Amino acid sequence: MQYYVYILSNVHKNVIYTCVTNDLVRRVYEHKKHLDKSSFTSRYNVENLVYFEQTTDIDTAISREKQIKGWNRKRKEKLIEAKNPNWDDLYENVL
Repeated sequence: MQYYVYILSNVHKNVIYTCVTNDLVRRVYEHKKHLDKSSFTSRYNVENLVYFEQTTDIDTAISREKQIKGWNRKRKEKLIEAKNPNWDDLYENVL
């Protein structure tokens, strides 16, 4: 099974959300459609997939998520920009 650590942002790039999932397409779709109206991503319109990485080990994915969440904003921006300098929405690429 595949696991994904992913980062979402809003259109203004001023909010970053990091999480882990085993179904990236489904999970990003849920964020984009605001299926959980009370969620952080819905409240702040965080729906652009700007970064993701993949692993086959859930423990590795969870550790990586925690690592990224512990970073300051600048370090997260550098991670995103290393693979996605324009902060493009990568969702169409993973469909």
